[in-house]
Amino acid sequence: MKIFKFLVTGLLIILFACAFNSQTTAGDAAKAWQDVRNAAVLPSQPVEWNTRQPTRAEEQQFYKQVADAATAAAKKAETFYAQFPDSTNVIAARKLECQMLRMAFFEGGDSTDAYESWFKAQNSLLAAPGLTEDERFDVRVGIARGKRADPAEKDWQARDSEYENAIRQLIKDYPQKDKPYEMLLVLGAESSDDKARAIATEVLADTVSDSIKERAKAILNRLNAVGKPLKIKFTALDGRDVDLSQMKGKVVLIDFWATWCGPCVGEIPHVKEAYEKFHSKGFEVVGISFDGDKHALQNFIGKHDMSWPQYFDGKTWQNSFGVQYAIESIPTMWLVDKKGNLRDSNARNDLQGKVEKLLAE
Repeated sequence: MKIFKFLVTGLLIILFACAFNSQTTAGDAAKAWQDVRNAAVLPSQPVEWNTRQPTRAEEQQFYKQVADAATAAAKKAETFYAQFPDSTNVIAARKLECQMLRMAFFEGGDSTDAYESWFKAQNSLLAAPGLTEDERFDVRVGIARGKRADPAEKDWQARDSEYENAIRQLIKDYPQKDKPYEMLLVLGAESSDDKARAIATEVLADTVSDSIKERAKAILNRLNAVGKPLKIKFTALDGRDVDLSQMKGKVVLIDFWATWCGPCVGEIPHVKEAYEKFHSKGFEVVGISFDGDKHALQNFIGKHDMSWPQYFDGKTWQNSFGVQYAIESIPTMWLVDKKGNLRDSNARNDLQGKVEKLLAE
């Protein structure tokens, strides 16, 4: 009997210890997960930037702070799922790690090391057990998009080729999903007119949803507008009246852009150079801004001395002219000839050469 009591008492002690350890582990995991989530709250832009334009040095310092904080948060997430592999938050931690590494890459200057860390984390997440099929699809979309950002590949055409291959594999594996078709149409919109037409026609011939068909048709309608009069009329941000029908005899660049779009900002020096070189010869620029913050846009225009008129309605991607002309991505640049006809819907490539040629007509 004494032996039996001893065994029962020992068993109770073991069960109590196991329960205590389990509760302690669960408590530790909950605290650690909260620490990860807190770390993922990245620095906000200084309040004073709402009333003044920051200097380039201030911007660089802030973006470095964001990148460093994102990297630290990603590390905490990695430590969490390694330390608590049985936690219900493991997949969430892996997703957060990818989000933070993506932020660190884009805000930290697009370094190769940051990109490789991000890409490795995405592939690790894809291989993780417990992902739903929809989650797996989302991860693959992220991996596909990441191929276009690889800083080690200096040839942007090679990047786009890799990206297109990844999109087409997604279409093959997920034929009922709209997202890969959307990605393909956007890629087409950023390519030459011939490729845009080929992709839109291809998508229309496939079994796709009505919304995808409408987007493909809109691209074809836009491409078919080349060689025809372009109707754009509005009151600019600075109060000027803009009407393309009244600008015949001039060559006009229509620049669909936004201050929050890195590639758009990167094109500004090229646009300014062309404007300064050819404005006296009859070259004009009309900006169609996809911004949502009027004050920020005005500050940006003043800082960068962009003297041409800007359309602004605050609707971002629902920008009235953007919707009307099926603008799938920005920057998008169009050239209108002296007769008021749209002549080129992909004017970024060799802008000065194209402007000079149209002015000579």
